[in-house]
Amino acid sequence: MSAPKTTKYSHQREAIISFLESRKDHPTADEVYHNIKESIPNISLGTVYRNLKQLSEAGRILRLTCDGKTDHFDACTAPHYHFLCKCCGGVKDIPMEPMDTLINQAKECTNFQIEEANVLFTGVCDQCNSDSVAV
Repeated sequence: MSAPKTTKYSHQREAIISFLESRKDHPTADEVYHNIKESIPNISLGTVYRNLKQLSEAGRILRLTCDGKTDHFDACTAPHYHFLCKCCGGVKDIPMEPMDTLINQAKECTNFQIEEANVLFTGVCDQCNSDSVAV
Protein backbone atom coordinates (compact mmCIF):
# COMPACT_ATOMS: atom_id res chain seq x y z
CA MET A 1 0.00 0.00 0.00
CA SER A 2 1.17 3.51 -0.71
CA ALA A 3 1.56 6.12 1.98
CA PRO A 4 -1.50 8.31 2.57
CA LYS A 5 -1.48 11.67 0.81
CA THR A 6 -1.47 14.77 2.96
CA THR A 7 -4.22 17.33 2.73
CA LYS A 8 -3.99 21.04 3.49
CA TYR A 9 -6.03 22.43 6.34
CA SER A 10 -9.38 23.91 5.44
CA HIS A 11 -12.29 24.90 7.65
CA GLN A 12 -14.71 22.90 5.47
CA ARG A 13 -12.54 19.78 5.52
CA GLU A 14 -12.19 19.87 9.29
CA ALA A 15 -15.95 20.37 9.69
CA ILE A 16 -16.56 17.30 7.53
CA ILE A 17 -14.10 15.20 9.56
CA SER A 18 -15.64 16.39 12.86
CA PHE A 19 -19.11 15.54 11.62
CA LEU A 20 -18.04 12.06 10.51
CA GLU A 21 -16.22 11.44 13.81
CA SER A 22 -19.42 12.29 15.70
CA ARG A 23 -21.39 9.59 13.86
CA LYS A 24 -21.58 5.83 14.31
CA ASP A 25 -23.58 5.33 11.15
CA HIS A 26 -21.95 6.01 7.81
CA PRO A 27 -23.64 8.97 6.14
CA THR A 28 -23.85 9.63 2.41
CA ALA A 29 -22.37 12.75 0.82
CA ASP A 30 -25.85 14.31 0.75
CA GLU A 31 -26.29 13.68 4.48
CA VAL A 32 -22.86 15.20 5.15
CA TYR A 33 -23.77 18.23 3.02
CA HIS A 34 -27.13 18.87 4.73
CA ASN A 35 -25.55 18.65 8.20
CA ILE A 36 -22.46 20.75 7.37
CA LYS A 37 -24.67 23.38 5.72
CA GLU A 38 -26.17 24.12 9.15
CA SER A 39 -22.81 25.39 10.42
CA ILE A 40 -21.36 26.59 7.08
CA PRO A 41 -24.38 27.97 5.17
CA ASN A 42 -22.44 28.98 2.05
CA ILE A 43 -20.85 25.54 1.46
CA SER A 44 -21.81 23.91 -1.83
CA LEU A 45 -22.58 20.27 -2.51
CA GLY A 46 -19.66 20.24 -4.96
CA THR A 47 -17.29 21.39 -2.20
CA VAL A 48 -18.50 18.58 0.07
CA TYR A 49 -18.06 15.97 -2.69
CA ARG A 50 -14.58 17.31 -3.55
CA ASN A 51 -13.46 17.31 0.10
CA LEU A 52 -14.83 13.81 0.73
CA LYS A 53 -12.91 12.59 -2.31
CA GLN A 54 -9.68 14.29 -1.18
CA LEU A 55 -10.04 13.01 2.39
CA SER A 56 -10.68 9.43 1.26
CA GLU A 57 -7.77 9.52 -1.22
CA ALA A 58 -5.54 10.83 1.57
CA GLY A 59 -6.61 7.95 3.85
CA ARG A 60 -8.19 10.25 6.45
CA ILE A 61 -11.66 8.72 5.98
CA LEU A 62 -13.09 5.60 4.36
CA ARG A 63 -15.30 5.70 1.28
CA LEU A 64 -17.61 2.70 1.29
CA THR A 65 -19.34 1.73 -1.94
CA CYS A 66 -21.73 -0.87 -0.63
CA ASP A 67 -24.62 -1.17 -3.06
CA GLY A 68 -22.93 0.02 -6.23
CA LYS A 69 -24.97 3.23 -6.16
CA THR A 70 -24.34 5.31 -3.08
CA ASP A 71 -21.07 5.98 -1.28
CA HIS A 72 -21.07 6.11 2.51
CA PHE A 73 -18.29 7.69 4.57
CA ASP A 74 -16.60 6.55 7.78
CA ALA A 75 -14.13 8.46 9.95
CA CYS A 76 -12.75 5.21 11.40
CA THR A 77 -9.95 4.04 9.10
CA ALA A 78 -8.84 1.08 11.26
CA PRO A 79 -9.68 -2.33 9.77
CA HIS A 80 -13.25 -3.32 10.64
CA TYR A 81 -16.33 -4.92 9.11
CA HIS A 82 -19.54 -3.29 7.90
CA PHE A 83 -23.20 -4.28 7.61
CA LEU A 84 -25.55 -3.06 4.85
CA CYS A 85 -29.28 -3.23 5.57
CA LYS A 86 -31.23 -4.36 2.50
CA CYS A 87 -34.34 -2.54 3.75
CA CYS A 88 -33.23 0.96 4.78
CA GLY A 89 -29.83 1.06 3.03
CA GLY A 90 -28.08 2.00 6.27
CA VAL A 91 -24.46 1.03 6.82
CA LYS A 92 -23.20 0.22 10.30
CA ASP A 93 -20.05 -1.14 11.90
CA ILE A 94 -19.96 -4.71 13.16
CA PRO A 95 -18.15 -4.68 16.53
CA MET A 96 -15.84 -7.63 16.04
CA GLU A 97 -12.10 -7.90 15.60
CA PRO A 98 -10.87 -8.28 12.00
CA MET A 99 -9.71 -11.81 11.27
CA ASP A 100 -6.16 -12.04 9.91
CA THR A 101 -6.91 -15.68 9.09
CA LEU A 102 -9.25 -14.54 6.32
CA ILE A 103 -6.43 -12.82 4.44
CA ASN A 104 -4.05 -15.72 5.14
CA GLN A 105 -6.56 -18.23 3.75
CA ALA A 106 -7.02 -16.13 0.60
CA LYS A 107 -3.25 -15.90 0.14
CA GLU A 108 -2.86 -19.66 0.53
CA CYS A 109 -5.27 -20.50 -2.27
CA THR A 110 -4.05 -17.87 -4.78
CA ASN A 111 -0.85 -16.32 -6.06
CA PHE A 112 -2.24 -12.84 -5.36
CA GLN A 113 -0.45 -10.29 -3.22
CA ILE A 114 -3.36 -9.51 -0.89
CA GLU A 115 -2.96 -6.40 1.25
CA GLU A 116 -6.37 -6.00 2.86
CA ALA A 117 -9.89 -7.39 2.94
CA ASN A 118 -13.12 -5.43 2.85
CA VAL A 119 -15.89 -7.57 4.24
CA LEU A 120 -19.49 -6.41 3.92
CA PHE A 121 -22.28 -8.32 5.63
CA THR A 122 -25.82 -7.78 4.29
CA GLY A 123 -29.24 -8.49 5.72
CA VAL A 124 -31.87 -6.65 7.75
CA CYS A 125 -30.82 -4.34 10.59
CA ASP A 126 -32.35 -4.54 14.06
CA GLN A 127 -34.47 -1.40 13.51
CA CYS A 128 -35.99 -2.62 10.22
CA ASN A 129 -36.45 -6.10 11.68
CA SER A 130 -38.36 -4.75 14.69
CA ASP A 131 -40.40 -2.43 12.40
CA SER A 132 -41.49 -5.40 10.26
CA VAL A 133 -42.39 -7.46 13.34
CA ALA A 134 -44.48 -4.59 14.74
CA VAL A 135 -46.57 -4.30 11.54
